[in-house]
Amino acid sequence: MPLLALLAAITAGGCATPPLMPYTTETPPLVLVPAAQAGVQDQRGRFREIFCAIVAKRGTALPDDRPCNEALARVGTEPAGTGAPVKLGPSRLRLVAAVAPGVGWDCFSDWLDLKHSGAVHVRQFGYNQITLKVDGLSSSTNNARQIRDAILRTTPASDAAQLVLIGYSKGAPDILEALVSYPEIRNRVAAVVSVAGAVGGSPLANGAEQSQLALLQHWPGARCRPGDGGAVASLRPATRQAWLAQHPLPPGVPYYSLVTFPQPERISSVLKSSYNTLSRVDARNDSQVLFYDQVIPGSALLGYLNADHWALAVPIARAHPALGSTLVNHNDFPREALLEAVLRMVEEDLAAAGRSSS
Repeated sequence: MPLLALLAAITAGGCATPPLMPYTTETPPLVLVPAAQAGVQDQRGRFREIFCAIVAKRGTALPDDRPCNEALARVGTEPAGTGAPVKLGPSRLRLVAAVAPGVGWDCFSDWLDLKHSGAVHVRQFGYNQITLKVDGLSSSTNNARQIRDAILRTTPASDAAQLVLIGYSKGAPDILEALVSYPEIRNRVAAVVSVAGAVGGSPLANGAEQSQLALLQHWPGARCRPGDGGAVASLRPATRQAWLAQHPLPPGVPYYSLVTFPQPERISSVLKSSYNTLSRVDARNDSQVLFYDQVIPGSALLGYLNADHWALAVPIARAHPALGSTLVNHNDFPREALLEAVLRMVEEDLAAAGRSSS
């Protein structure tokens, strides 16, 4: 339990009394507008149909089963679904979800004792899932290069791109930087998905220091290296917003966003402190990132997930049930069903755009 307390303190950025968003003139002009006015297409209705069909079909055969309407939050006026049938058979395009994980993942992934259940689940239907190896303590610029190298090393170029790049937390800006900086990978990428992505950074990073994050190197079984020491700086809102302003995302790649928008009672106990700290800016946060900072500009909005930041992708409770009943007491989420839903949504869109089977 002291380890979880340490990790929570790191992600909370310490006990900061200064403003989370300090006064500065070193910022690009910003405006907070409704998603539609930022070029975001609202596809929540169709995604709900797909996700709910999967949850209903798979049921309790998958871990952390939750009713679909409890797992997906309704925010504002959600558009109706299309009413089209949801195809749950074998994949035609055999898409591969390539996940870029968040900060410190290589420090504690062995401790999580992952069973790779997401990959096992989607392989039944002709998909696959892999994890891209990036430095958990390094900058997005450093990790973008690692993503580029991994894609070129493991994925042959073909007429039909199969990679669906999924960026969790800091993995989202890592992926976006890779796409912008390395055009040679774009013809291998079928789509990009931000999942609780720190696209606009997090105010928590303003009060955090890289030295705090570096303590994760002492986690049991940690395999992480110091890297370039730029992870925290990469997550500061001024850094991310300046980067977005200066680097238009390349066209021709479909972008999607899944946002964590938990009810306050769905925040695990160990994350309450960081949730409350971030609530000084906006209570609509997942304990690490504000809900509007998770959306890729010009993307398709798939849905709002009733889960805190860890519940979405860090299955602590599965590997450590004692923690799951105490400090990490809301860590359950139907992650396998979510992964399948993302891949099926992307495949459906690619088919509608006229892409043929590989």
